[in-house]
Amino acid sequence: MSRSRPGNPPYGRRQAPPAQEEDRQFDELEASSLFCPKCKTAVPVRKRLLLVLPEGERYEYLCSYCFTSVGRKVKEATNKIQLIHTA
Repeated sequence: MSRSRPGNPPYGRRQAPPAQEEDRQFDELEASSLFCPKCKTAVPVRKRLLLVLPEGERYEYLCSYCFTSVGRKVKEATNKIQLIHTA
């Protein structure tokens, strides 16, 4: 026989956080090491800004040892840029 009140979870159980908090938890991940095809191992990487675009910024990850490109990332802009064209 359970002694918990109706509508309340039993003691010891945790309620799941709202879905919005779970989604935001991993919005911004940064790579600290990636596989380099030239070095044939996982290596520390450096992040370099390539382009600033209306939809966000494009970054490239470079091997810290041989500077080979090992990955890319696009960080979406929080404030969307609006282009105004006048004739």
